[in-house]
Amino acid sequence: MPESADTRQTYLSSYRQFGNSDAGRRHPWLRPLREDAIARFEHRGFPTTRDEGWRHTNVAPIAKVPFKPAMHEFDGLTASELGSFTFGEDDSCRLVFINGQYSEELSSACALPAGTRARNLAAALETERELIEPHLARLASFQDNPFVALNTAFLADGAFVYIPRRTVVEQVLHLIFLSSSRGEAPVSYPQNLIVVEDDSQANIVESYGGLDHGTYLTNTVTEVALGSNASLDHYKLQRESENSFHVGTLQVLQEQSSRLYSHSISLGGALVRNDLNAVMNGEGCDSTLNGLYVTRGRQLVDNHTCIDHARPHCDSRELYKGILDDQSRSVFSGKIVVRKDAQKTNARQTNKNLLLSEEALSNTAPELKIFADDVKCTHGATIGHLDEEELFYTRSRGIGAEAARTLLTYAFASDILGSVKFKPIQCQIDLILLTRLSRGAKLRI
Repeated sequence: MPESADTRQTYLSSYRQFGNSDAGRRHPWLRPLREDAIARFEHRGFPTTRDEGWRHTNVAPIAKVPFKPAMHEFDGLTASELGSFTFGEDDSCRLVFINGQYSEELSSACALPAGTRARNLAAALETERELIEPHLARLASFQDNPFVALNTAFLADGAFVYIPRRTVVEQVLHLIFLSSSRGEAPVSYPQNLIVVEDDSQANIVESYGGLDHGTYLTNTVTEVALGSNASLDHYKLQRESENSFHVGTLQVLQEQSSRLYSHSISLGGALVRNDLNAVMNGEGCDSTLNGLYVTRGRQLVDNHTCIDHARPHCDSRELYKGILDDQSRSVFSGKIVVRKDAQKTNARQTNKNLLLSEEALSNTAPELKIFADDVKCTHGATIGHLDEEELFYTRSRGIGAEAARTLLTYAFASDILGSVKFKPIQCQIDLILLTRLSRGAKLRI
């Protein structure tokens, strides 16, 4: 069901307010971009189930709520309370945003190699336009995605990470985005830009969490530009409140011989949509996309991925796994596109889903679009329950029924967890997953 005209007007009114604010008037070169984006949203509105890319995901619960940007700064969160959203990493560079607003007090700087930037976007726009303008809001198109259009229209702040040529950043750069409703229905629009120049390496974690159990919307866009021979390990950990909504787009442009290693972990949220698009724009690119989503109650998690093999001699591997309980639902739509001249492509895509209840539902649609003839491409998907023979075998070793279920379910996710290179994240996800899978244990994300 489409959103009402009143709801759409709420966003247009918020945009007019934003345009008259200090943040909206700053940087006149961004104004035409913002105007085009809000005009596109006004014309298009929110997607409906009549749109092919959204036919399994009804965003009416989002469209009917008049979300507005938080008008006040959040205070009261201490550094010690922030600890539940970090990984105990003492040497990491941490940027913290609350309801989309940068918190210098909660952030922590660290010694970085010469020329490296890790700061909030609003501050970087004041002094480093030449580094930002070639990429910002140019990789993720808002023409066909109303949520990207809204994010672009309200572009004001987020994280800016710049790794200059021939630079290896050993520290983990941790971007933390927290939300709090405080009885309202706020929306935040983080716009993140990550630029890794030629022959450079970086490790970046994006964390999204909730400070309470209220209703809020996180609408985030992350754009990544990888230069030739660049390497990026990127982790996204989403564990927002059970009443929240999360819509995120990760858009990656890879140049020759670059490497992308992506992990997407979705544990929270009432309705979650993750779009991940990687364009291999140079020969010899390599991409690994791993994902894990764990749902319960009436949660819905929708993962849409597209790997565009635009040049020859590129490899990609994609494995997404889902564990669904109660009446929860998942959607996986994965597309691999091999262009006409992208010979010698090697691509593999797999989606596996484990249903822990009879009422859980998974929709999966892996897809290949191949326009070249010298390629190796495979794709597949499975949906099933725990194997009764494996349960019987486990229980025959003296393990109780619920413990057996927990062990087998954890084993289903173990190859995803085992491939997480950043061990603090792996340990935290292990703890969350084992707690959730233990029947009778209640976990508040």
